[in-house]
Amino acid sequence: MPAFPHSTTSTPTAIAVPPSLSLPVIEAAFPRQLHPYWPRLQENTRTWLLEKRLMPADKVAEYADGLCYTDLMAGYYLGAPEAVLQAIADFSAWFFVWDDRHDRDIVHRRPRAWRRLRCRLHAALDSPRDHLHHEDPLVAAFADSMVRLYSFLPRTWNTRFAGHFHDVIEAYDREFRNRTRGIIPPVGEYLALRRLTFAHWIWTDLLEPCAGRELPDGIRKNPAYRRAALLSQEFAAWYNDLCSLPKEIAGDEVHNLGISLIKHEGLTLEEAIREMRRLVEKCVDAFLVAEADALRFADGLDDGTARGRELSAAVRACVRNMRNWFSTVYWFHHESGRYMVDSWDDRSTPPYVNNEAAGEK
Repeated sequence: MPAFPHSTTSTPTAIAVPPSLSLPVIEAAFPRQLHPYWPRLQENTRTWLLEKRLMPADKVAEYADGLCYTDLMAGYYLGAPEAVLQAIADFSAWFFVWDDRHDRDIVHRRPRAWRRLRCRLHAALDSPRDHLHHEDPLVAAFADSMVRLYSFLPRTWNTRFAGHFHDVIEAYDREFRNRTRGIIPPVGEYLALRRLTFAHWIWTDLLEPCAGRELPDGIRKNPAYRRAALLSQEFAAWYNDLCSLPKEIAGDEVHNLGISLIKHEGLTLEEAIREMRRLVEKCVDAFLVAEADALRFADGLDDGTARGRELSAAVRACVRNMRNWFSTVYWFHHESGRYMVDSWDDRSTPPYVNNEAAGEK
């Protein structure tokens, strides 16, 4: 079936989802939507990638649109003001490029380069304006993203977001050490680390500028709200692992739920895939219950005051976008060239990365 009632491409085609990855409940119960700003979003992010020198011009021209990074964000943060969505989409594109740099530093055994980048990102996160013209394009582009994202909500939100992203950087460092040492984490340890490397709380934090206000701690930490947020992100992380398993096996990865199940639970590849599907489907079912609880919680915030009405509306907007994460993540994995391993010349080397940068051969 088509992913969109109106496709994001000029030649709409039905998306063929492999049976092992097909989730009929997503296709039936989570209709996909797209922010109306999407066409300009795609164009502007493509331009930003070039201006910030995050990808070579030939890679941008050949691969940027097909990677569908803007589609992913335009399907998630519905209702966001255009400037907010643009900042999030550029940051998301940066995140994927950073993930690729991290991967290449591992593959080409460059621990000093990774440590240097890690320290620079921590510094840019705390004082982005001081790093806007950094010599490393990845650092400068990150600083640009942070200046923009920090402009939408109060300092308290900025501090929380920065704290969450410091944790993400450190999680990437733990993944670097695991991969360079060939350490496959046990399932429980892997799932805890995955919540950080997938940046669960970063994408959840970004729901708030889209809704137009920072949520008080008491709302964000309410069990109903927090469980719905966590389940939406767990689905995305686990489904990503399911879809990227062939790519990561080809690249000698050690960080994947399926790989941990095979190593530590003694499952075969086929059994691991079935177990990952079971966990993903269970997550969807649990979200449907949590979503209803979170919406009831939102309704209860409306106490007849202006503040109560505004908080209720903001929470409902955030929960609606948690739902959107399911469909946009699902279709992204079947549209993006990031996961089309069988079409690559070398299954261990994505064609969209600059594999000759920084002395690589």
